[in-house]
Parts: sequence; structure tokens; C-alpha cells
Amino acid sequence: MALVPYVHDSLPVLSKFHNSSAEFRFVDRDLRLAQDWKKLGVAAVVWDAAVVMSLYLELGSIELKGKRVIELGAGTGLVGIVAALLGAHVTITDREPALDLLSANVKTNLTPDQSVVVSELSWGMGLEHYPAGGFDLVLGADIIYLEDTFQSLIQTLEYLSSDATVVLLACKIRYERDTNFLSMLKHRFIVQEVHYDRERDIHLYKACKLSSGRDL
Repeated sequence: MALVPYVHDSLPVLSKFHNSSAEFRFVDRDLRLAQDWKKLGVAAVVWDAAVVMSLYLELGSIELKGKRVIELGAGTGLVGIVAALLGAHVTITDREPALDLLSANVKTNLTPDQSVVVSELSWGMGLEHYPAGGFDLVLGADIIYLEDTFQSLIQTLEYLSSDATVVLLACKIRYERDTNFLSMLKHRFIVQEVHYDRERDIHLYKACKLSSGRDL
């Protein structure tokens, strides 16, 4: 969510994020995602959580064809692009400064017949511009890291979700605040860990509103 620039020589392990692009293959397509770490920081690089979520979607554990999907804090847009390639009608969102890069990646990797809208969304703000409970699936990859945003993120998830909506979150548990967010989420949603990528240390959680009264 936050657009945080980083010093170029901060950590050697982060060197891949300084590349101008990242390449992947999903849904039998070669994808090339532009990155701009120097300008936009965390919002403009492909994080492991997005890769793990894309792999999970590609496995077909969740039906996507014809479904209404929204991605929050999309950054480079990898997850939303993969969902669109799998047949979903996708709204890909982030804060305004990230939208040009996001739109360029969508244009580069998808064809006009694939149903994608790129739209501004700051959590907890302007939600009336989106249909309340209007999505089958809400996606978020590595968006749980700023404690100040937790309440607005949960508010946004609640607003976008109907009793039938599935929320899918991919994250690395780095700090106590990350587990605190999951505890907060469990006050409003049924939450279940559905996958763990040991190599990348990424957890994948599926959630639905407590009021739905159904199993995940």
C-alpha cells in the first residue's frame, strides 16, 4: 500500500528488485513485468507472495472463469494479470502513484479481450465507488506490513465482501504485527491457512465473512 522508495545499495539480497523488469511464465504465457524500485519502492517490484499466489491460482484450487475478482495493493499487477488469463473479470487496484506502471504492465501482458480494469483504491477511502459485496474473490499479495493500515484494510475487505466472497491473502510472517493482523481479521472473518510455500516462506490464507456461516 505504501509507496516507499529505497536506497539502491541497501541490501545485496534485494538486487533483483532493482532490475527494470521481471519475467515469469504463467498460464502458458511469457509475462514481462516492468519494475521501478527507485521511484516507487515496494509498490513497483514483484514480491514472492505475488508469485506464490499466482502459482496457487494457476493450480485451479479456486474457480476463476467468469468470476468477479479485485486485487488490492496490486503493485506490478502480476496476480491480477494471472487471474485475468484464467478467465476472471478483474479490477486491479493500487494508490494513484502506482497506476501508470500498473496500467503499462496490464497493457503489455494482456489483450483487449481480457476483462481488466485498473483503478485507484486507497483502503478505507472512496469505497462507495466500488460495489459493496460485489466481488467473488478479493486478492492481496504481501499487503500486510504497515500496522497503521490494518483497520482500513479490514474495513475495505468487509465492504468488498458478501457472505459468498472468498478473500485470499499471501504474506510472509515477518513480525509480531503480522500475526496481530491475522488476529484482528479473525474477529470479522473465518480464516484458514490453505498453503505454505516453504522455499519462499510464504503463507496463503483464505477467509470469508463470519456471517456467512459456511466452511472454507
